[in-house]
Amino acid sequence: MDLALNLLSRTGGRLLGLLVALALTISTAHATSKDTLVVGMELAYPPFEMTDTAGRPTGVSVDLANELGRFLGKKIVIQNMAFDGLIPALKTGKIDLIISSMTANAERAKSIDFSDPYLSTGLCLLVQKDSPVKGIKDLDQPGRSVAVKKGTTGHAWAGKNLKKAKVLVLDKEAAAVLEVVQGKADAFIYDQMSTYQNWQKNQATTRAILEPFQKESWAVGIRKGNGDLRKKVNAFLAYFRKKGGFEKLGDQYLKEQKEAFKKLGYPFYL
Repeated sequence: MDLALNLLSRTGGRLLGLLVALALTISTAHATSKDTLVVGMELAYPPFEMTDTAGRPTGVSVDLANELGRFLGKKIVIQNMAFDGLIPALKTGKIDLIISSMTANAERAKSIDFSDPYLSTGLCLLVQKDSPVKGIKDLDQPGRSVAVKKGTTGHAWAGKNLKKAKVLVLDKEAAAVLEVVQGKADAFIYDQMSTYQNWQKNQATTRAILEPFQKESWAVGIRKGNGDLRKKVNAFLAYFRKKGGFEKLGDQYLKEQKEAFKKLGYPFYL
């Protein structure tokens, strides 16, 4: 009888110790998660989301995320993933925020919440140089082909509006540009800044029609039900703009484009 009680006492003590250790682990993990924000972005969209020569995240969005972390007193962890996987990752809690040049629109707002806009842009066209296309109205015709990047607003727009043209859905921006360069697509639907950059790199084979046919705004993606974090992000964006932070990012990463847009008569949107 004494042996059985002694064994039970030892077993119970060990069990209690394990429970205490588990509780401490859970508490520590919770504290760590509260002190860290995991920000999702696709590091394949320079100069906003990219990597440096050592493979480290850099760019406008990375700097913006780190400034947000300093403002909130939190550590920022950048999670690199495919653009069309960002919203699912946010919804399932794998990431806390999306800062990846993402357009805030009604369709995405069904799944996630957005901060106040921090950048204004629009959809426009990179066109094959010899194509007769002069604008978006010229695209929806039999025999025309239009490249889009999967998961973007250009992809969504083409799916809804192009009924006669062939839509080429590609995973990478570079692949879509190549379709236009090689004359396999009449146009690539994308944002103004990227279209300008891709035209600059391929002036012998492409034209840029920079007048936006659909105006858009970029914002920070936030999981639904996280209103407190949304308020804090909005407070940061207002503070950062007031102190000239966006202006500095524009001068640091986009000085050439900023000057070019001014000459062309388009407002620079940061």
